[in-house]
Amino acid sequence: MDFAHDSRTTELIDRVRTFLDEHVIPAEPVLEAQLAATPGEWGTRPIVRELQALARAQGLWNLFLPGAEGAGLTNLQYAPLAELTGWSPRLGPVAFNCAAPDTGNMEVLADFGTPAQKERWLRPLLNAEIRSSFCMTEPEVASSDATNIATRIRRDGDEYVITGRKWWSTGAMNPDAAIFIVMGKTDPDAARHRQQSMVLVPRDSAGLTIVRPLTVFGYDDHDHGGHAEIVFDGVRVPASNLIGGEGDGFAIAQARLGPGRIHHCMRALGMAERALSLVRERAGGRVAFGRSLSEQGVLREWVAESRIQLESLRLLVLKTAWLMDTVGNRAAMTEIQAIKIAVPRAVQQILDRAIQVFGAGGLSEDYPLAEMFAGVRSLRLADGPDEVHLNALGKAEFGR
Repeated sequence: MDFAHDSRTTELIDRVRTFLDEHVIPAEPVLEAQLAATPGEWGTRPIVRELQALARAQGLWNLFLPGAEGAGLTNLQYAPLAELTGWSPRLGPVAFNCAAPDTGNMEVLADFGTPAQKERWLRPLLNAEIRSSFCMTEPEVASSDATNIATRIRRDGDEYVITGRKWWSTGAMNPDAAIFIVMGKTDPDAARHRQQSMVLVPRDSAGLTIVRPLTVFGYDDHDHGGHAEIVFDGVRVPASNLIGGEGDGFAIAQARLGPGRIHHCMRALGMAERALSLVRERAGGRVAFGRSLSEQGVLREWVAESRIQLESLRLLVLKTAWLMDTVGNRAAMTEIQAIKIAVPRAVQQILDRAIQVFGAGGLSEDYPLAEMFAGVRSLRLADGPDEVHLNALGKAEFGR
């Protein structure tokens, strides 16, 4: 395994880092001011559009998508770029059109969509003309087992009728989310993993009701467009809105979540690196008990532990990206599960230490640490809880 960056990756790292330093991070207080000026609105703010226009003009666009529709990067090439966007989780991913859930939804449409579906929905998503939502989790069932999903997708002539309730539907609170990808059961009597299908549901469909927004530890999760609880009450869509075939939903979900898990881990490492940079700055400039914080033994231990965790997990993430590129997502599943478990846990620890260094300030909105902590903690549930992945990983280990 050779993880040395090729020339294209090295060039992109420099360009993305410069863009973040010169445009994205300085824009964070601008975003806060725009959010404060229009409370309760979840639309795309002007600063986001400005950053997107700049990034697109510089060719820093759709970096996540490996095919012809995107930048054509491999997972290994994209990994360090995704990590950099994690330095500014609210603005970094969306500035480059690499924010969830649009990334996963674009991958689904690119891999499984019909030509008409790609023209109608993928093209405007690639151009950031619209946003999207992914509707899988449900409040009434244990959604850690995706086969439990109860939302019904029933064929009625040339239409499908969707009835059910979803929540934690990523992106749904953004009014620019024009299309929802909804997973439900088309055949409850089929084999366990062939009961589910995915269907495209336009936001303005009759019978689709946004019940309420859902926050993460009180944070609005603006970068994803906000999570929502949604009711589908006899929503009708053309049969041509089915993604793939009936019964393909579970397999499509697994294909979608593999890259999503590694993208989350890459960005989480970036959050941890920014937290460490803030700790270094803080500890070097504050004095307690006659010495700077950087001279306190406990802080040195925290920083050392954090650096060890970061370097170790970055190598595992890079190995996972390399395996996904060389042997495919299925063969790399053990590593995908491992990073999905290990990275959010470790980054949560790193952020917790950083918050402690900042004292009460670390709990406030004056610094990005508390919001980062909330986001990373949610990753231990998103795309499957730790326990599901630990069980699968343990089963694979016993199967060696």
